[in-house]
Amino acid sequence: MRTIEIDGMACGGCEDNVVDALDDVPGVESATADHEAGTASVEGDAADAALTSAIEEAGHETAF
Repeated sequence: MRTIEIDGMACGGCEDNVVDALDDVPGVESATADHEAGTASVEGDAADAALTSAIEEAGHETAF
């Protein structure tokens, strides 16, 4: 499992947007997000660049 720091999540809706975006990345087996911690956790073998791109497309910034 990888943990990704994410800036800009403010609510449960933000968490849902991030999880939906990450779930669409090839190689992601599961994803969760926590706006209070400012993180997402991803299981699978997805490429870091693809994960970063998905998070940015969901409207957030990441520090991988």
